[in-house]
Amino acid sequence: MSELVVLAVDDERPALDELCYLLERQPAVSTVLSASDATAALRELNGNPVDVIFLDINMPGLSGLELAGILTKYAAPPRIVFVTAHEDKAVDAFDVGAIDYLLKPLREERLTQAIARVVDRLDTARTVDEATTTEPAAPDDVIPVEMAGVTSLVRRDSISWVEAVGDYARLHSDSGAHLVRIPLSTLASRWEDDGFARVHRSYLVALSMVTGLRTVGSGTVVCVRANGRSEAVELPVSRRQLRELKDRVIRNPLRTYRSPGSTE
Repeated sequence: MSELVVLAVDDERPALDELCYLLERQPAVSTVLSASDATAALRELNGNPVDVIFLDINMPGLSGLELAGILTKYAAPPRIVFVTAHEDKAVDAFDVGAIDYLLKPLREERLTQAIARVVDRLDTARTVDEATTTEPAAPDDVIPVEMAGVTSLVRRDSISWVEAVGDYARLHSDSGAHLVRIPLSTLASRWEDDGFARVHRSYLVALSMVTGLRTVGSGTVVCVRANGRSEAVELPVSRRQLRELKDRVIRNPLRTYRSPGSTE
């Protein structure tokens, strides 16, 4: 898909002018509309079909996050990309369905990446519509992580286990270990119905990655497969969590469970 209609929203005129200028330079963009606050943005949306909004977060009146929450109620909401100077709002941004999260000062190459993601998402949605799918597939849950000033998305299904690091959590995924400012308890609650189990106050594991349970001394460890390692990682299991873990491993339809002592 090309010829995107884009709405740029920022209450600071220099930042809005720069964003509009950079958007107009994008080959996939045909029309750039602008608004200086959320109320003006809603007026533009009511009068024009818009494919994607590039949205600031801190604005007078309705914030960008509040506007995004309103847009989720639309029957066919535009895609959302946040453009902000605040690094600490990424989790909230992706909770309201943002496709990307760009940090100011805006770099043109990052903008190009964001546009490519929007085009890909719209093309995928159009393909689904053309196939007359009766029930649209839910997007994969993702976690935004910061790496060298670039926000990347880690897919939940690529994560083997998560460990608590104070008020942070370290995700162990196909792409490596990533520290995010999300408490382990929050992820455990959010992902409980999506194949993850809290096995210890410090660990959360993907049941599909569990290869076995083993008794070590007076305790139990859960063996979790990790990409890039020849052997499974062993994580402690608290006594309180052991019975529920065994039950969930046995019932897990995606399990790769092996009885303790068995071989691959």
